[in-house]
Amino acid sequence: MDLFSLKGKTALITGGIHGLGMAMAEGLAKAGAELIISNNTQEPLDAAIEQYRQSGFTATGYVFDVTDEAEAEKQIAEMEARHGKIDILVNNAGIIMRVLAIDMPVADFRKVIDVDLVGPFIMSKLVAKSMIARQSGKIINICSMMSELGRDNVSAYASAKGGLKMLTKNLATEWAKHNIQVNAIGPGYFATSQTAPIRVDGHPFNDFIIGRTPAGRWGNPEDLAGTAVFLASDASRFVNGQVIYVDGGILATIGKPSNE
Repeated sequence: MDLFSLKGKTALITGGIHGLGMAMAEGLAKAGAELIISNNTQEPLDAAIEQYRQSGFTATGYVFDVTDEAEAEKQIAEMEARHGKIDILVNNAGIIMRVLAIDMPVADFRKVIDVDLVGPFIMSKLVAKSMIARQSGKIINICSMMSELGRDNVSAYASAKGGLKMLTKNLATEWAKHNIQVNAIGPGYFATSQTAPIRVDGHPFNDFIIGRTPAGRWGNPEDLAGTAVFLASDASRFVNGQVIYVDGGILATIGKPSNE
């Protein structure tokens, strides 16, 4: 369907080297987009680019830190010179530190905020300059259910993701007149290599997620691809400032319905 086609588009996915970031990038590539993948270290980026290419996708890698504005500006200028334009930005790079607030050093709190909130601001600001000149662009921020809910030991992460939700709305407000749509995806709990140790029958957290999710399962990374394609395509041209939660229904209910 032409409405969802990304042929001729170039998509920059920060941190798209594994897991959910890679799943979204692959979804965009299957819809026709050329991929630009960034990471802050070379070796895992090289491995990811090779995996993309083995899958038949056009992908190029760039190494830089999204929190370093000067370096990010230099790299984005190189991308635009090499690839012509960046049509789609997915602010996926992020970190989490699971530490109780009372025990968390302020420096660590600031680091999480810097990567998860300031980084998307820097990247969006830099990429939007050319989008404004072209009067066209798509920016997709990766929020979280922690953009809406609290939980022990992730105060910095939840603060950043809550801020990212509001950054999404504000950038959408500022840039809508330039035909730029700024939206976000809020993933629920997904089956990735990082969650493998706790996704076993009988593990308390696994049982909690299965019981708390109306869909009765963990998400598969591929479940994010359709939402990413939708928000990156013309199909969402009048959708702006929204967070779409891909969570199997967790945020829609206070508990999984009983079988009775």
